[in-house]
Amino acid sequence: MTAFGFSLLAQDGQARRGRLTTAHGKAETPAFMAVGTAATVKGLTPAQVASTGTQIVLGNTYHLMLRPTAERVAELGGLHRFMDWNGPILTDSGGYQVMSLAKLRKISDEGVAFHSHLDGARLMLSPERAVEIQQLLGSDITMVLDQCVRLPAAPAVLAGAMERSHRWAERCRRAFNPTLGHALFGILQGGDNIAMRHRAAAALTDLGFDGYALGGLAVGEPQEIMFKVVEETAPALPQDQPRYLMGVGKPSDLVGAVLRGIDMFDCVLPTRSGRTGQAFTARGSLNIRNARHRADPRPLDPECSCLTCARFSRAYLHHLTKAGEMLGPVLMTLHNLTFYQTLMARLRDAIAEGRAQDFAAAFAESQARGDLAPLA
Repeated sequence: MTAFGFSLLAQDGQARRGRLTTAHGKAETPAFMAVGTAATVKGLTPAQVASTGTQIVLGNTYHLMLRPTAERVAELGGLHRFMDWNGPILTDSGGYQVMSLAKLRKISDEGVAFHSHLDGARLMLSPERAVEIQQLLGSDITMVLDQCVRLPAAPAVLAGAMERSHRWAERCRRAFNPTLGHALFGILQGGDNIAMRHRAAAALTDLGFDGYALGGLAVGEPQEIMFKVVEETAPALPQDQPRYLMGVGKPSDLVGAVLRGIDMFDCVLPTRSGRTGQAFTARGSLNIRNARHRADPRPLDPECSCLTCARFSRAYLHHLTKAGEMLGPVLMTLHNLTFYQTLMARLRDAIAEGRAQDFAAAFAESQARGDLAPLA
């Protein structure tokens, strides 16, 4: 089995082209991780997910601890076998879901006591338990438990969450059982306060992790604030380890964050949008439910190589969506994930060729044209 590692292959300004090596294979960076929260990327088979260019998927501690439980997944051979995904898997520790989904939660230094949003059962998620769950699942990349805060928030609230997250990170580090090819990532909190972000970077790098994530962003702040935090924080992280921006985001978010030194992303946007009729294209997004698509023979995006664009018209996708046919969300999700992965591949090429800024400018110009512009 190969050791976990990150190789920096090229750099253009702050933009980085790299490669992750894990127990279950490699992933080229910048990388977008398809979100498979409950051991499935909604609507797609693993083969379909792989066909989009996805190399690494994300699972979630909170959801999998509730059902089917990490112990059951372990008994059945681990998460890779359970969901039939042979590539790398990163699992989020559940901190954000406890904040956003759990009921009657109480946060203390011990951890988070909460009631399940499914059946009301009272549970405790401690740093040690979060690591134990992820190692039972067999994650290639385990995330520390952190306390996430919605923005805007008072400095005292941000500082309290940041400091508790550091204490939890230290406990996660002690609980993690190092295994060849598997990694533990730290998570920086601090909201939109740059000084706190730098304190978080210093504290976590002193502890020593295999990679570092910026958490607590994409939780209500404007894009320019997120970019400022990334731009100011990324250089404070180790050059030779991966940097992960959690829960981000729109295509323009990805491009802007890559230019500022981020290597990894995850977001439900391409899959959730596919299920609700929104498609991402070279000329911005469109809503396939709109009546103007009902007799349109064109593909969603003539620049896209996915099955949806190769075989099906906007008119057909409009019909499926309006009729409530399950194939509609499947085909839209397949396209959206392919669009995201193609964007990542083009960013990787642009960085390797020293033209990241030119690519970003051309991408922004293309997106600004809008879907009503001629496609050919």
